[in-house]
Amino acid sequence: MVRSCKLAGDLAFKKTYPALFGLFRNDLLPENCQIIGYARSHIELADFHKRVSSKIKLHSDAEKDLIPKFLAKCTYVSGKYDDPASFENLNNFVSSVELPVSGKKHRVFYMALPPSVFIPASAGLKQKVYTSSGSNRLVVEKPFGKDFDSSKEFANVFFGAVWNRFYIDNVQITFKEKIGTEGRGGYFDEFGIIRDIMQNHLFQILSIVAMEKPVTLDAEDIRNEKVKVLRCIKPLDLDHVLLGQYTASDDGKEPGYLDDTTVPRGSLTPTYAAAVFHIHNEPLNEGKAEIRVQFTDVAGNIYPSIARNELVIRVQPDEAVYMKFMNKKPGLSNETMMSELDLSYSKRYNAVKIPDAYESLILDVLRGDKSNFVRDDELDAAWRIFTPLLHKIEKEKVQPKLYKYGSRGPAGINEFVEKFGYKRFEDYDWMPSKKL
Repeated sequence: MVRSCKLAGDLAFKKTYPALFGLFRNDLLPENCQIIGYARSHIELADFHKRVSSKIKLHSDAEKDLIPKFLAKCTYVSGKYDDPASFENLNNFVSSVELPVSGKKHRVFYMALPPSVFIPASAGLKQKVYTSSGSNRLVVEKPFGKDFDSSKEFANVFFGAVWNRFYIDNVQITFKEKIGTEGRGGYFDEFGIIRDIMQNHLFQILSIVAMEKPVTLDAEDIRNEKVKVLRCIKPLDLDHVLLGQYTASDDGKEPGYLDDTTVPRGSLTPTYAAAVFHIHNEPLNEGKAEIRVQFTDVAGNIYPSIARNELVIRVQPDEAVYMKFMNKKPGLSNETMMSELDLSYSKRYNAVKIPDAYESLILDVLRGDKSNFVRDDELDAAWRIFTPLLHKIEKEKVQPKLYKYGSRGPAGINEFVEKFGYKRFEDYDWMPSKKL
């Protein structure tokens, strides 16, 4: 049986508890699993349950009936992150919950906390709350540290032949959100978009796309290849970055970043970043997250000035894999048009529920699968790439370019990416396939 002892914050209610409910709904949580929230705020259990259930999206009356059963597994303890007595109290509570259960009693600690309290919180857990009657697993939410020093405290044959620098011109990895800081500016301003998203989330995607085929699908073999990729990337410099900060929307309904009262006045923290990385290895020299692989121009093409072929892997929303390619229009015309081979998951797998990313993450934790988790040398390699740039931005007080809330980003973004070889074509817009 597993006891999931969780350190709770705003992210916990938005992401982690809904993911845990998804696992509970699908009978993927151990039968005797208990979920214990822990944070500094004092919250009555009834109010805590309201916050937990408020972010859970229900798809049927049957799921609605499961909420009380799920909430019965969720309890809460308040305490400090740097106080031994608070962790002793937490351990006593967890032990009392475990009393009715015989056999091994495993504990999972999921820290969705600001990095500034990682060290005291993890030390308190190890000293006071780790169990001796089962396993202990500690999960740390990103970002891990603020720079290098602080962090220290393929299988498809179809594309195998062209998955190299001779046929692929460039790869774009895009992440967009439709929301602003919405009162979370105090936390975000300490880290900015590069530390919060690029150094971790997007580099995970980059390393998987660019890595060599691992020897096996064993977790350590996969992580070895990811580290090799990161060690082939030179540290980022200002010439290869475009920084931005959003202002109020055109209609004035959405405030700008500096309008958030939790953001320090005059902050230069970027909320937007476009960066170019050169990987010196053999394979590769609207909120949404997607990977766009743009192939090289066809030599001696009989149709001049046509768009490049692209393979697009859409991570979220509307999960899909589609191949964009130029096609001659049927009939007697010699005109060309953009078309696609489309594998939209919602259409092809309409009877299958695709799990939320956090559901998969937590299930991996419970199963002990480390494939999708960052190893210490991978973390070092990623920070080595970003640390010089981050220090330069902060030391020289680099001014981010302003852009409207909800827009594509700062003026000059098209010229920036085209300077490094990417060709953008405006006359095509992919639409997700509808369910049958």
